[in-house]
Amino acid sequence: MVFDYGEVLSKKTAALPELAQQLGVAAAEFEPAYWAEREPYDRGCHESQYWRAVGARLGVEVDDETVAALTKADGEGWLVFEPEAEALLTELHEAGVALALLSNAPASFGRAVELRPWSGKFRTLIFSGDLKCAKPDPEIWAELLRRLDAAPEKCVFFDDRQVNIDGALAAGLDARLWTGAADARAYLTGRISGFGGSAS
Repeated sequence: MVFDYGEVLSKKTAALPELAQQLGVAAAEFEPAYWAEREPYDRGCHESQYWRAVGARLGVEVDDETVAALTKADGEGWLVFEPEAEALLTELHEAGVALALLSNAPASFGRAVELRPWSGKFRTLIFSGDLKCAKPDPEIWAELLRRLDAAPEKCVFFDDRQVNIDGALAAGLDARLWTGAADARAYLTGRISGFGGSAS
């Protein structure tokens, strides 16, 4: 069972206003710059490169101290679980289902996740920033399957972005667009023998 992280297991970050304040700009001005530079960050560029690129878009110089503060606040903003998703994750873990996390996220965020007690529920944690490739690239699915030592059709994958679902389907995974924990639970009840009180 493979989950995306951001806006699937976690809530959307609430840290953007704080990050904007640290750079001395309005949140409405900051958010487009934050997202515009995100893909290179998720694909392995260093946090200093990322935040300075964001700063350049905003006309703000970003020093090393600010890079560190922004990176910390940004990571913490994404570490808030959706309660219903967390409950589903716990149910699956307690049912003995093998879990994996596959996230387009910077390496620095990966290190923060690894320190969280809940990370131990996962057989493997994969962050795109460590691999220098990202969903929906074919290479990332190959690495996922290699680590899990599993056939693609045996893996159920949830993500909130259709482009990533399309990439997973092309790699042979059973991929479903995430619309919430209730929908996922209903699907998995029919897919996993003994889960949710229904055998498949």
